[in-house]
Amino acid sequence: MSRPLIRALNSIKWREAAMTYCYCPVCNAKRIIVRLHHNEIAVRCLTCRATSVTMSLVAVLRQLVPDLSSKEIYELSSRGPLVTFLNKNCKKLTCSEYFDAVASGDSYNGILCQDVQKLTFPDNSFDLCTSTEVFEHVPNDLAGFAEIRRVLRPGGTFLFTVPLFQSPATVERARLDSNQQIAHLLPAHYHGDPIREHQPVLVYRDYGKDIRQRLINQGFSTAKLLNPSSPIPWHYARAIITAVK
Repeated sequence: MSRPLIRALNSIKWREAAMTYCYCPVCNAKRIIVRLHHNEIAVRCLTCRATSVTMSLVAVLRQLVPDLSSKEIYELSSRGPLVTFLNKNCKKLTCSEYFDAVASGDSYNGILCQDVQKLTFPDNSFDLCTSTEVFEHVPNDLAGFAEIRRVLRPGGTFLFTVPLFQSPATVERARLDSNQQIAHLLPAHYHGDPIREHQPVLVYRDYGKDIRQRLINQGFSTAKLLNPSSPIPWHYARAIITAVK
């Protein structure tokens, strides 16, 4: 039995589990969608395995760019349903991961390593950049936003998700001090990372309603929150942040 299947079985809360047959934006067809428990990450398409977060991003991407066949895209992950979808539909897909002990631009086990705070790509390399649940883990997210803008072509779009909170301003939970050591401003909070066998990854900030201004301050011409036009099962639609160079 595979590890993903074991994790899925262990996470089921049978009183909260549910199943429906509805449209999956990633498959672009009606599919069986399951919910293992009351959590957006526990919602999965049985065909493509997309979560509600990935479904939301792909739904908005389809709204903004119905035809990806001429687009060159950079995605800040190397595997999963979003990577599969982009690879099938765009002209060229570049993927990467961040590995602590690997230099940006080098490879590890055949996977390109990139530190989004200092990307090694030339200016104006991509038509679109995408990411899901990455920037809350980046020590200097503003540098990362500026780098994404730099590698986008004029008029290019950055579509991404981060956990969003209702606070007016983003709350910094941790930062790197002058010695590049982590200084905790609030109790440490972690997310699991599939590329690291779900080992905990530190959350540096909780994003608030100022997320759009943070992007504008790094040079994007516009920044918006867009909701999928197609319904996501059990009302787990995620607002997608879009920023245009």
